[in-house]
Amino acid sequence: MVSDHEVKPPDQVNASPTKNFFVEMLTRDIDLEDSILDLLDNCVDGIQRIIQDSPSSDKPYQNFWARITFSSEVFKIEDNCGGIPLEAQHYAFRMGRPTDIINANTYTIGTYGIGMKRAIFKMGRSSRIISQTENDSFKVTINPEWLTSDSWELPIERIQHSLPENGTAIEVTHLRDGIVTQFSLPQSPLFNSLVGKISHHYSYIINKGFTVFVNGVKVPLISLNLLWDGVEKINSKNAAIAPYLYEARKDDVEIRLAVGFYRSIASEDEVNDEREGIRRSSDTAGWTIICNDRVVLYCDKTRLTGWGEATVPSYHPQFIAISGVIHFRSKDARSLPITTTKRGIDAASDIYLYVKDFMREGLKIFTSYTNKWKKNIPEEKEIVSKAKTDDPNVIFDTIPEDAWKQVNKKTAETKSFSNQRKFTPNLPVPETHNTSTRKKNISFSRPSKEIEIVAEHLFEDLERDPSKVGNECFERILREAKQ
Repeated sequence: MVSDHEVKPPDQVNASPTKNFFVEMLTRDIDLEDSILDLLDNCVDGIQRIIQDSPSSDKPYQNFWARITFSSEVFKIEDNCGGIPLEAQHYAFRMGRPTDIINANTYTIGTYGIGMKRAIFKMGRSSRIISQTENDSFKVTINPEWLTSDSWELPIERIQHSLPENGTAIEVTHLRDGIVTQFSLPQSPLFNSLVGKISHHYSYIINKGFTVFVNGVKVPLISLNLLWDGVEKINSKNAAIAPYLYEARKDDVEIRLAVGFYRSIASEDEVNDEREGIRRSSDTAGWTIICNDRVVLYCDKTRLTGWGEATVPSYHPQFIAISGVIHFRSKDARSLPITTTKRGIDAASDIYLYVKDFMREGLKIFTSYTNKWKKNIPEEKEIVSKAKTDDPNVIFDTIPEDAWKQVNKKTAETKSFSNQRKFTPNLPVPETHNTSTRKKNISFSRPSKEIEIVAEHLFEDLERDPSKVGNECFERILREAKQ
């Protein structure tokens, strides 16, 4: 029996996190640049919603843009990427995506539904989001008081169309102290670093027509093209410059892998300069991995992408001409081999470990080529100068069907892989490395009297030239050896 002086414990206690704690923890482990890239990802998701039912095109992102501006007082990102549709408004502003929403019809890389909110809270305590679609337009405002209140509800205001094109405009104010410092100068270290990150992580999308501006400066295009001699040379069955290709499907994930050359192999001077820290053109060497059109790993040259393991040599400056790209594509982002940061590859995922075998196979082809040609640089440059650069996807779609070989690995791990095939190029080989035609000198001295005896035996001519005597000796022994 409980006395009048005892307090009866409640049937339930409040275990929900405070909003301030939740926001602080949410933003702690992401840096400013990645927060901005999360917002840019949302722009791309908007484009995906628009183009998903459109015919495929070489430039599906053409005419779409995003503009990022920042100063010591405000951060803005504006786009014309279609806006947030009406049906998405009930979860777009929640701290996490409801279990029944997985974006199953969009090629996104977001799985948790926190990117936009985390980015906003990382930068400031006030924000305004305006979204405009073909049929709807609304505004959501977050102020400092909301961050300290117990309520998680956000007011949404229906407004008239106010943006020049359908899209989203986000404005963040009341910037946090550390953010103000980084945003203070238009040409700050943040500006240069951010432009570099965008040009790398969105290189594929920019190549496909997307335009991004940072404080009015257009983010430059970085090519991901590879060299090849064209389909006519492939059809002729002659040796040709071309990439190694592999494609497959695992459940709902489409996979395309291409590795080859984007330039001629490095000269001795270039290799020496790289060793001494004088960078030349190795920035685009290595493996680039793309998940749903976003680059999640850029030009990696480590064991993570197969360098230096399973008989593949470690990356070396002499391999600066080798570049590879892999596309993983799925409407369920959870199936992609991507880390939770969205800027890295999950090296332990089954799909990545399996595909890595083909990455190494391709690398060995081109490191071997490089080693064979490194003493014939002028001749190799002449060969490569006749090749053209092309988008790997164009090469995939152009290679004739009879040049592909089916992959028939019969192991437990391959059961979920289908439509596997690969194209292995027949690369040129320098003459000096062709053992059937390579020539060497044989030279030795014998007393002239002995040479005359052999000459008399072979030719019945004591005066026969010694070189012809030696050559005839070799030819007779060679004929016997072949028999």
